[in-house]
Amino acid sequence: MKKLSSVLARTLTSGNSGSLSLPDMSEVRSRLRDIVGASANWRDHVQAMQERKALHTLLAKRQEDLPPRRMKDSYLEVILPLGSQPEIREKYLNVHNSVRFGRILEDLDSLGVLICYTHTKQEAQPRSPLSIVTALVDKINLCKKIIYPDCDIKFTGNVSWVGKTSMEVKMHMLQLHDGDYSPVLDATFVMVARDPENKRPAFVNPLIPESPEEEEIFKQGEFNKTKRIDFSTASLLKMAPTAEERNIVHDIFLNTLDTRTVSFRSRVLPPNSVWMEDAKLKSLQICHPQERNIFNRIFGGFLMRKAFELGWATACSCGGSRPFIVSVDDIMFQRPVEVGSLLLLSAQVCYTEKNYIQVRVHSEVYDADTREHQTTNIFHFTFISEKEVPRVVPKTYGESMLYLDGKRHFTATVKEI
Repeated sequence: MKKLSSVLARTLTSGNSGSLSLPDMSEVRSRLRDIVGASANWRDHVQAMQERKALHTLLAKRQEDLPPRRMKDSYLEVILPLGSQPEIREKYLNVHNSVRFGRILEDLDSLGVLICYTHTKQEAQPRSPLSIVTALVDKINLCKKIIYPDCDIKFTGNVSWVGKTSMEVKMHMLQLHDGDYSPVLDATFVMVARDPENKRPAFVNPLIPESPEEEEIFKQGEFNKTKRIDFSTASLLKMAPTAEERNIVHDIFLNTLDTRTVSFRSRVLPPNSVWMEDAKLKSLQICHPQERNIFNRIFGGFLMRKAFELGWATACSCGGSRPFIVSVDDIMFQRPVEVGSLLLLSAQVCYTEKNYIQVRVHSEVYDADTREHQTTNIFHFTFISEKEVPRVVPKTYGESMLYLDGKRHFTATVKEI
């Protein structure tokens, strides 16, 4: 599939005039505000959202009423000029003199939305009646450990699969070295279209593959959808562990029993191990208007950045050395986060193997009036450490399910990389 994606990218970029004329990320966000009529001033947000209600009449009643699109119709290239514009580097710089991956997550989220708006654009309509939001980060795989802060970055992407109201977007990130752009990561996002008030699903333009390569990419999108459904159906929150997984949990239990007693409660930590309950960190964020998206809710990229940075800190604390991100997968956006929310993030190392650390970050909002907690996101990150890390050991049944879930995500990631 990576070979197919590169072939498609070469096809779509034929006749491109080069990076000097490419838009940058600030232009991406400016275009998004123009497309939906969002105000740059927080005090105008209520009026801007009221004006969008009138766009309901522009929605298609059926998908068949919308003109089909080709993959190249939504293809975009965007430059992040870290090398040619040093003044923007500090925003992206981390203490290790490399690029903050959390900032890259923000940029990917913005670009994915703009690609979808490009796919659904109607020439006669200056403003889109659609509210397009991120539903899922299916997968981000990295092929470079370090992203350099003084070399230009290029993002490319296009819509690769379309359902009735959802779109899969494939994006690629490359960095300039010695005059050539080399691959850094591949990302697959799923976006959904909703009505102008972001309340109900809305139809999007169908996608027509034009070549055997595009047919394969479209089929891969169908396969990804089926795989997500199967993975969700087999979730440990719905189904019991497999026989093999039950044996794993029982072996862990037997290996931690205190042989000096005959008590089920007396547990001993094996050598070079850490209890799962001691391998977690938490944080609290106050969601200010500065972090809002074009629909005046908290920007999904901001949530991903904060979750990643907490996950990185947890992996660093557990492994005792600098971790590098290998993969991000299965980030489900279950509900929006409103401006003013108290956002609680909890990161847990749920599985380790050799130098690898699998971290799960749970995100929830707390309503001070009702004293209720509501889950907004679950994030899964795979890190690799500079040295072998301790084995994480669950104590309770709930922790054992987290352990097995982390093992499932890790196994799926290793198969791909």
